[in-house]
Amino acid sequence: MNPTKQETNKALVLEAFDTLFNKRDYAAAERYWSPNYIQHSAHIAPGREGLFDLIKSMPSAFKYEPGMIVAENDLVIVHGRFSGFGQPVNWIAADILRIKDGLLVEHWDVIQDEKTRAQSKSGLPMFGDKFRE
Repeated sequence: MNPTKQETNKALVLEAFDTLFNKRDYAAAERYWSPNYIQHSAHIAPGREGLFDLIKSMPSAFKYEPGMIVAENDLVIVHGRFSGFGQPVNWIAADILRIKDGLLVEHWDVIQDEKTRAQSKSGLPMFGDKFRE
C-alpha cells in the first residue's frame, strides 16, 4: 500500500528536522529546504540561509525532539521541544510547514517557554507525558 500524501509529508518534516537540528548535516538539509524558502518566524532571519545560520550558531548541546504531528493537504504541524540552546528554559513549539514538490517551502511557528510541574496550572506537562524535572 502506498503512503498517503499526508504520511509522506510528515515523514519528510521529521527527517528534515532531524537532519538539520540534531545531525547538523547542512549539505543533506539542503535537499529538504527550498532555496526559495519563506520564513515567517520572528526568531529566524529570512530564507533557508537564515535558518541554517541560526542552527550553526547554536551550542553543541542544542537538540530537537518531535512530539505530535498532523498533516492536511500541503501543511504539516509538528509539536516539539527545543533544548540546549543557551536559555534558562526549553522552548515548546508548534512548527507549521508548507510542502511543495517534496520540499519545505514556507514556515510559521508558535513558541512558548516550557513550564515546570510547579508552574503548570493544569498539572500536566506541555510536552510528552511527564515532566523533565
